[in-house]
Amino acid sequence: MQDLTLVMAQLDPLVGDIPGNADLAIETVREARLEHGADIVVLPELFLTGYPPEDLLLRPSMEKRLREARAKMAEKIARDVLVIVGYPGRREGKLYNLAGLLHNGEWHEEYAKQELPNYQVFDEQRYFSPGRKPLVFKHKGVRLGILICEDLWKEAPIRAAREAGADILITLNASPYHQDKPAERLQLLSERATQVKRPLVYVNQIGGQDDLVFDGGSVVVDAQGHLKVQAPYWQVGLMPVQFVKTKGGWQPQDGEVEPQVEPEESLYCALVTGLRDYVNKSGFEGVVLGLSGGIDSALSLAIAVDALGPQRVHAVMMPYHYTAEISKEDAAAQAGMLGVHYEVLPIASIVEACDETLAESFAGTPRDTTEENLQSRVRGVLLMAISNKKGLMVLTTGNKSEMAVGYATLYGDMVGGYNALKDVYKTWVYRLAKWRNAQGPAIPERVIERPPSAELAANQQDSDSLPDYDTLDAILSRYIEGDMSAEAIIDAGFERDDVYLVVKLVDRSEYKRRQAPVGVRVTPRGFGRDRRYPIVNGWQPGE
Repeated sequence: MQDLTLVMAQLDPLVGDIPGNADLAIETVREARLEHGADIVVLPELFLTGYPPEDLLLRPSMEKRLREARAKMAEKIARDVLVIVGYPGRREGKLYNLAGLLHNGEWHEEYAKQELPNYQVFDEQRYFSPGRKPLVFKHKGVRLGILICEDLWKEAPIRAAREAGADILITLNASPYHQDKPAERLQLLSERATQVKRPLVYVNQIGGQDDLVFDGGSVVVDAQGHLKVQAPYWQVGLMPVQFVKTKGGWQPQDGEVEPQVEPEESLYCALVTGLRDYVNKSGFEGVVLGLSGGIDSALSLAIAVDALGPQRVHAVMMPYHYTAEISKEDAAAQAGMLGVHYEVLPIASIVEACDETLAESFAGTPRDTTEENLQSRVRGVLLMAISNKKGLMVLTTGNKSEMAVGYATLYGDMVGGYNALKDVYKTWVYRLAKWRNAQGPAIPERVIERPPSAELAANQQDSDSLPDYDTLDAILSRYIEGDMSAEAIIDAGFERDDVYLVVKLVDRSEYKRRQAPVGVRVTPRGFGRDRRYPIVNGWQPGE
């Protein structure tokens, strides 16, 4: 009876670090051989450059660096292991997204990705030309059909690989996470394997890259679409799978299967992973954030501590006249609960100095949001000063609901380098806070229970100027993710005044979002590379 061991290498490459990624590949293959007796090791899509490399692909030295990295791999990797790894490469002047096969110290055939996604966060047609034919490579008696990510989401490439004689289909992936994406993938894999009656190996990247985050969850399904092996989500590691040749073909054997997790855990892990990798890969010492006593900054603090550890997190309470005593108490209590560095910097004297300086310019005008925004901007100045002095990245704390409608202050609470909650609706902020507390105390309960307020004016609450968050988020998700018109949302059962208020706020706040810090994308349509609207336009949202 023939058998072979394939190891799925679920790794977190650093974009642009081609020598470092090559070294990681070499060490990974060595470990897979020693610990699992690997015959085949599969690494993710575009692994040598990291994904997505974006315009680094246009750099003239890219090809030279890749050539040197591949030569080093050929020299250092054991000859009795087949390595399948992703990288970009040129053929006859065109750039392709490739999967290369290394065995016995030589690079053999290359497969060029056929389906190039050009939607949502993907922009591959900007860089790559599509491949035109399948690749089936014979190794130790098994014919391996090679695919890359989007090839799996279309039927033609996988059918072509089967018709070319593939016994096992292997797909290299860099598939970003968003809510519900893991279940979508598993359903797709089962359908594709059943359609072509071949086992399917799916190897995914892990880790954060700017506003994208990759969840891993590499899997193997058999020819009937049954799940046989699944690597953990949100963990780097090697996952072996044993294939045995039977009369019915090559069959994957039962192995470890990661239990499915609840949606709150999956989303929380995405936020932690995105923040951790952004801070660490960027070389920051840690983060500093304003801790207001409200739920957004409280959840952001918990995420930061879980991502980096309390010793790398600096929280600052910056009270003013409108800051409630309960806010001061809860901020101090949470900082103590999580063990972070905490300080209080009152801003009244600074705000009053600004008021005095501006008094002549503002003479004859009533007080309005201008004075409220001064408070926020003073806080931003202080946080950036701490950032500059201590090498800490400012973590902003606004959520997607607020960013959608512009309920944030430019050069105030929007000042910072990263926002863990940028793509998280307010209703999910509450769900995540409750879930996190269920794992262990992290947020004072009354922070979750209190009505939300910016505390920039006396007795201020978010509901004074916005619909309740259940209504607001339901309208926003339809308008942003669903691309529904205002009238269609009204027809779905929402009040006309609420809908037109919300969509007008969304449309006129585009200029703010363009200046907002980057944050991890966790919905199917995040602000940024997902949703690209003109700042100046005359579009009417009604129809």
